[in-house]
Parts: sequence; C-alpha cells; structure tokens
Amino acid sequence: MEAKLVAGSTYGKGRGNAKARALRQAASRLSGGRTGIALIGMTDAKRLPDPLKALDALPAGCALIWRAYGAGTNAGEFQRLAARARAINCLLLIAGDPKRARRLGAGGLHLPERLLGRIHGSRAGATTAAAHSEAAIHRAARAGAEAVLISPVLPTRSHEGAPPLGPIRLAHLARTARALGLVPYALGGISEARYVRRLTGTGIAGVAGIGFLLD
Repeated sequence: MEAKLVAGSTYGKGRGNAKARALRQAASRLSGGRTGIALIGMTDAKRLPDPLKALDALPAGCALIWRAYGAGTNAGEFQRLAARARAINCLLLIAGDPKRARRLGAGGLHLPERLLGRIHGSRAGATTAAAHSEAAIHRAARAGAEAVLISPVLPTRSHEGAPPLGPIRLAHLARTARALGLVPYALGGISEARYVRRLTGTGIAGVAGIGFLLD
C-alpha cells in the first residue's frame, strides 16, 4: 500500500487551507520518517459534498476520498476534478463503486465497511477501506484493501453518540492492521493538529477526515 499511496511531492507547497496544512505536518511525524501520504481528506453528503471544494482545501501530496455513492456526475466534471488532483499530486479515490472508479480512471477505490465482503478492490488501483472493529479489519484485508481507516478515534460529528476508540484501542487495531499487511490511518474527530499529538505512538501512518477541510 505504501508504494501506491506515495505522493510526497513538494509541488504546490503552501496550498490548501491553514488547518489542513498544519494537520498534514503533524500527521507526517506519526509515520516515523516513512514516505507516503499522511493526510486523507473525505467528502460528505451533508458536511462537504463538493469534491472540488474539498480538493482545494487539501495541501499538495495528499489523498481525497470522494464519497459520491452513485451521485450523478458526468465524465467532463470528473475529468476536471481528476486534472486538478493530478496538478497537486493528489491521489483521488472513489468510494463504493469499483466499476465507476475504473471507468473514470480514478487513482483507486474506497470501501465503506458495509461493502466489505461484497466488493473486492484488487483491480481498482490503490484501495482503502473503513473499519470500526478488529473483525472489520480482517474483512478489509480479505477484500483486497491495502490501507484501512480506523474509526471513530475521537468524538466526531459524523458519528454523533458513537463511543470513540481512543488512543489505546486505536494502537491495538493499528497493530492488527499492520500484521495483516494493511497501512492504518486514524479517522474521526481529528480536525486540528493538537489532536494528532494524542495519537503519537499508536502506529498509524496518518490521519483522515472531513473537519479539517472546512473553514
């Protein structure tokens, strides 16, 4: 996964919003000097549905998971989004639809937990998966994922009322993921750099989320 999720370009240094830049810098320290993508942004049907707005908020060398889930987008609109992503060396992944990801030429696929076991991502480029438990991490590995977004790590608006995993549980799940050959990312409630420091020593390769893309 780390071979496919490598961006790391300095092109466009200084772009993106200030919160995302600070978060990427903090997240980069978690990987122990390994090269690769440290920050993954995500769209959200309610909080941030526009992938172009999300992409504009990201620093160069990151990844964006576009959770369109069947929303109507023509090839021309996608080509403009893909071209802008390439210009800043951003890996663009489409959630939940491997055929669409291949047809549109996206960089890869994201599998929500509910689709683990129903869709295999081996032919869709870089593949990430969402997981809320150890069992889901095992399903993600069987589904051909190369990285797993473990959540919710901290209290988050996306899963209001859900008990957060916290750093200790996250560290255990990250070890499970790495033992299965998956690269672990932390997702949920990590909207500012100060929250990343709480995750030091958990073994994650970076962080993912929505909040840091919002003004």
